[in-house]
Amino acid sequence: MNNNYNINFDDPILITGSNGFIGSKLVETLFEYGFSNLRCFVRPSSNTDKLEKIITRYSQANIQIIKGNLLSRQDCLLASDGANIIYHLAAGIDKSFAGTYMNSVVTTRNLLEATIQSKSLKRFVNVSSFAVYSGLNLAKGNILDESCEIEAMPQIRGAYCYGKAKQDELLLEYSSKYNIPYVILRPGSVYGPGKNAITGRVGIGTFGIFLLFGGATRIPLSYIDNCADAIALSGIVKNVENETFNIVDDDIPTGRQFIRLYKKNVGHFKSIYVPRWASYLFCVMWDKYSKWSKGQLPPLFNKNRWAAEWKGHRYSNEKIKRLLGWRQKVSFADASNRYFEFIKECNK
Repeated sequence: MNNNYNINFDDPILITGSNGFIGSKLVETLFEYGFSNLRCFVRPSSNTDKLEKIITRYSQANIQIIKGNLLSRQDCLLASDGANIIYHLAAGIDKSFAGTYMNSVVTTRNLLEATIQSKSLKRFVNVSSFAVYSGLNLAKGNILDESCEIEAMPQIRGAYCYGKAKQDELLLEYSSKYNIPYVILRPGSVYGPGKNAITGRVGIGTFGIFLLFGGATRIPLSYIDNCADAIALSGIVKNVENETFNIVDDDIPTGRQFIRLYKKNVGHFKSIYVPRWASYLFCVMWDKYSKWSKGQLPPLFNKNRWAAEWKGHRYSNEKIKRLLGWRQKVSFADASNRYFEFIKECNK
């Protein structure tokens, strides 16, 4: 056992969402740290080829792929029984509020109920999102960190923000009531091979031409390897119970810099730079028309989203460095090259 860690290398660890973009990289990262007793929870319909390839490379480890549904309390009990650390990455990405609530909140409740019965848990790591932060009362250019306001009305920002905010609330409630040790993680925009979409924090590409809303704004990017490393450390490092951490890389670009690199390395596409004042006006007018039309125009844009994503905040990773000992493994130069190469291959 490493003196800086709170568990032994052969203690059981459960990872939900282990077959996903971040989850599969987390499995690989935990292996690299030397942890060998992993339970990889996946949905029954999941294609586990990628996960099985990772497991094959670490054949000496004790790996279980557990297929089940987190909406089933029995499946949660079986998966979490005896687990010392739970990394909870599974989440609802449904566009409906009902679907997101079921697959982010109800599933988390079932898992927390199971840990109460198991009584073996040393830490519950909940992977939340930057999406829960509000920027309404944070001035342009100020630092958004773990002390900043959470969105008071997350439903205004859509189903995903709502589900993540309610998931965090539930965890805090259970921790207070049952003394469950937890860590909440809020990654920024995670990118890398395996994910080819440009984050909406850079701009919007659904109108036939890319609208660059985040021109001069720093984009809170987190490369997949760097993000998975921070998540891994949040579960195993001693004495960080009941802390919240934002995950963002050091050398993050502005939206304009990112698009320039994208066009240079992947290929040119039509884009228009939208000044900050114009993007704000666009969001306000869209919101007004959406309300006037009684939802016939979906409420995709509003001042809450603008304030959170395009207002022009700065970001800090000082806390994960100070308390977790995290250091960025892959620089933006290397990470972006790998990312762009992946997209080029996908476009062939």
